[in-house]
Amino acid sequence: MPQQPPVRSTGSAPPTRPDASMSLLTNVMEHSLDDGYAEAAARRDAEGGGLPRTLRAKLGLAAGLVLAAAVVTVGAAQARISAPVVAKEREELIDRVEAETAAVDDLEAGVERLRAEVEERQRRALRTQGGEQGELVSLLSGATAVEGPGVKLVVDDAESSDQGGSGPRESSSFSDTGRVRDRDMQRVVNGLWESGAEAVAINGQRLTALSAIRAAGDAILVDNRPLVPPYTVLAVGDGKRLRTAFQNSADGQYLQVLEESFGIRSKISDQDRVSLPAATSLIVRTAEPQSADAGNSDGRAADETGKGTS
Repeated sequence: MPQQPPVRSTGSAPPTRPDASMSLLTNVMEHSLDDGYAEAAARRDAEGGGLPRTLRAKLGLAAGLVLAAAVVTVGAAQARISAPVVAKEREELIDRVEAETAAVDDLEAGVERLRAEVEERQRRALRTQGGEQGELVSLLSGATAVEGPGVKLVVDDAESSDQGGSGPRESSSFSDTGRVRDRDMQRVVNGLWESGAEAVAINGQRLTALSAIRAAGDAILVDNRPLVPPYTVLAVGDGKRLRTAFQNSADGQYLQVLEESFGIRSKISDQDRVSLPAATSLIVRTAEPQSADAGNSDGRAADETGKGTS
């Protein structure tokens, strides 16, 4: 069967565009900028006076730098103006501190001179008023320096306490920290007196019958003067006999227990000659005997006097 020729339309419809099948790409090319975004960009340009963003940023940075430079300049000018005033006030303060320090030093020197004078007068009084036993009274009271054979006892904290151990030295409890406490030194000194020592000194501090061994925090005080370990105890007496008697005494055994149990170190040795200074501070007390009649006249006076002089 023969093919029929295609029927052609006789209407007036326009011909189809060749790129009709690429309408999406054509729309993107013709409208590359979104309408809303374009409107916002136009509005921003209008509000900025037409200046580009980079130019506005540069202008803002320049303004900030100028402001910072102005602040620094003003601060430097004020510091330069106030510097002489501050320097003058500092010099005046230093002068006042030095003047007050010198005044305190002069007062302390005066106090030491007066204390030495009082102590010398007390020593002379003890020697002159003691009668036939004046020298003995002066010796026992610590008013004179002494020299002779004796022993040297060194007591020190345990090695562990030297590496950072700490703890108060008060005598509230037994020594359990490896540190020598005031209670320990009291027993050592009492043991030496009991063993026959004629005079005793700790770290050059002479002890008397009225001396006190106490503690204040980290320090042991002898007559309110702080001492630091190791504690060197010098005692005048028959060296060998004194050493043996002390080691065999209860206080010597107590020191041995401290060494074995807590590591406290001690060493005692005989000495051919030791020198002990005079006591730095003396307390002189006098007593006046009262007759029995004078005491009985008041009923209780005799008893109270006996208690006060015992």
